[in-house]
Amino acid sequence: MNAMYRREVVNRLAFIDTKLPGWVSTLSLIGLIVLWEVVCRLSSVPELYLPSPSAIVVTSWDMLVSGELLTNAKASLYRIGWGFFIGSIAGILLGLATGFFRLAEAVGNPLVHALYPIPKIALLPLIILWLGIGELSKVTIISLGVFFPVIINTYSGVKNVDPLLIKAAVAFRASRLSIIRKVILPGALPVIFAGLKLAAGTSLLLLVAAEMIAAKEGIGAMILHYGDLMLTTKLMVGVLALSLLGIAFNYSLNWLEKRLISWR
Repeated sequence: MNAMYRREVVNRLAFIDTKLPGWVSTLSLIGLIVLWEVVCRLSSVPELYLPSPSAIVVTSWDMLVSGELLTNAKASLYRIGWGFFIGSIAGILLGLATGFFRLAEAVGNPLVHALYPIPKIALLPLIILWLGIGELSKVTIISLGVFFPVIINTYSGVKNVDPLLIKAAVAFRASRLSIIRKVILPGALPVIFAGLKLAAGTSLLLLVAAEMIAAKEGIGAMILHYGDLMLTTKLMVGVLALSLLGIAFNYSLNWLEKRLISWR
């Protein structure tokens, strides 16, 4: 009986730990695109409402060759790159401080919890008033959107570090900086990366919103422009560009996570 029970447990664990090959995800995505193409070709839905994937690809190539897509993509990459970098660095540093130092926690936590619920895009008119309509206001609003998920996750990661590890470091007379660098930060990294992945999605939302409100170039401005002209295929090219940007963000963070947390 015990042998049968152990065998059943082993089989269940093997089923849970089994990883599906990568081609399963690729095949499902290809199947969805093929279904979309078939629906567009066989149905009577006008291209104005639902352009086919093949039409979007052809239009993407035309916009790429003309330079229009690259120009808008460069503007968006500049804004989201700087915004994500500044917001994530500030969030990690202040999250480590509020999680480790009691004074920083007492001062910083109430401010974070008071400001976090405010929709960041609602602050854009005020930020434009303060910083002007140039690149600085757009980078700032993206940085704010990235900052809060990162600082909250970093703080949670620091608080969840095994206190025995900290006590061991103190027993060996490690300095505070060494404890943060060699114990706190490595222990909090998995939760920090979870915050960075959440912040990546938020940064894309704020990028598009900021560019629709106060930009002449950028993927968001391009989507709004072609939406006003009812050129749905070109609008979908902008949506496709955002999707690819999100995928690139996700793969980059996963790659960095594997390199920095190779011990997991």
